[in-house]
Amino acid sequence: MPDPFDDTGGLFTPGTAEPDTTRRILTVSELTARIKSLLEKSFPFIWVCGEISNVRIPGSGHLYFTLKDETSQIAAVMFRNQNRQLKFPPADGMSVIGLGRISLYEPRGAYQIILEYLEPAGIGALQIAFEKLKKRLADSGYFDECHKKPLPFLPRTIGIVTSASGAVVHDIITVTGRRFPGIRLEIVPVKVQGSGAEEDLCAAIELLNQRADADLIIVARGGGSLEDLQAFNSEAVAMAIFNSRVPVVSAVGHETDFTIADFIADVRAPTPSAAAEIAVPDRGELLRRVEGVNLKLYKLIHKLLIYNKNTIIDLSGRMKDPRRRIQELWLRIDDLQGRLGRLSVLYLQRKKQNLDGMKRRIQSASPAARIAKLKLEIGGSRQKMMHSIEKRFNHGRSNLRETAGKLESLNPLAILRRGYSVTRRLPDRRVVTDPNQVHMEQPLEVLLSKGTIFCNVKGTERHGKEEL
Repeated sequence: MPDPFDDTGGLFTPGTAEPDTTRRILTVSELTARIKSLLEKSFPFIWVCGEISNVRIPGSGHLYFTLKDETSQIAAVMFRNQNRQLKFPPADGMSVIGLGRISLYEPRGAYQIILEYLEPAGIGALQIAFEKLKKRLADSGYFDECHKKPLPFLPRTIGIVTSASGAVVHDIITVTGRRFPGIRLEIVPVKVQGSGAEEDLCAAIELLNQRADADLIIVARGGGSLEDLQAFNSEAVAMAIFNSRVPVVSAVGHETDFTIADFIADVRAPTPSAAAEIAVPDRGELLRRVEGVNLKLYKLIHKLLIYNKNTIIDLSGRMKDPRRRIQELWLRIDDLQGRLGRLSVLYLQRKKQNLDGMKRRIQSASPAARIAKLKLEIGGSRQKMMHSIEKRFNHGRSNLRETAGKLESLNPLAILRRGYSVTRRLPDRRVVTDPNQVHMEQPLEVLLSKGTIFCNVKGTERHGKEEL
């Protein structure tokens, strides 16, 4: 097989005395550069998974380690600008997935992978599951504000669901003791990661609800990777928080970490210490507010007493002698009696006038007066009616005579009496006006003024000429 790095394509042939002088001989640097170019072109960006070992971070801030599996290993480097964006500290034995490009480190002639992105193995699936569950719960309305329960102003007992070891419990105890000493804290130790963590969290929340002696529940743990916080991203824990009758404050991870528990809880705190500050008011601040309210109340009462005192003094100066007041009332009574008498007389006079008016109206509306008036109206109406009837009759007689004359002038019998006759054809009795309407021996009916003649046609003439 030809050497891919031989420009001439020639090969040293065994058995020859001397090598071909036309062959180009590469230096180690040239060979390494060509290998590097070939690797970088063949593997521009690839995903690779494996186990971290030999992690070291020198003063430059770059991250160096070995990525290995059961049978092979490869050197890996992640420069400072990229590893600043890591959300977890890489450690030996950790399984990871990375995106990078294959390169060759020329001084040592060793190939390596330069990583641009790194995440714990399985974090991609966890992130996808997290987003799917978050979207499904949000679409179902579990994150809506209408389901959020208000926190008590001053809880008597706070249930703390967290790990028994670690700084979380200490931070919450320290903050609550500083802000309001005497608050009862009920710690329910649970596993916060790994196998059985979900069951412990659900059981602890259910226990606090069954006992019903806690006014508030704080679900808390320290920061960690998405893998570490998986228990707080489970649907079981989310439903336990949602169904809790006691208000729940979620304080999981650091300020930049968000879990399903944070979204579904009644209040989300960025840190466990912040959860304690949210749950417990500051006793010193409350005392200062009480003192301020007491001072305002004292000033208000003092001002009210001074106002009432001045009012009493003013009313005392305005108060009159009772005997003088009685005399004024007697004078007013006498005045009112006089006004009452005058008003009574005026009232009676007005009533008498109204009564007289009513009598006149009754008399004018009595049946006898009404009947007399109607009789006069009926007499006048009768005369008008007789006059109209007589006039109507005279007009009718005149019209009748005129119409009779017109009828007489149009009477056919009057024409017949002057010697005219009407000839009709039998049997259809059609009036004959033309000789062509009859034939020989045609029976005819001749109407005269005083009778009828029945005859047959013997012949016809038209304009003096015989036709039949």
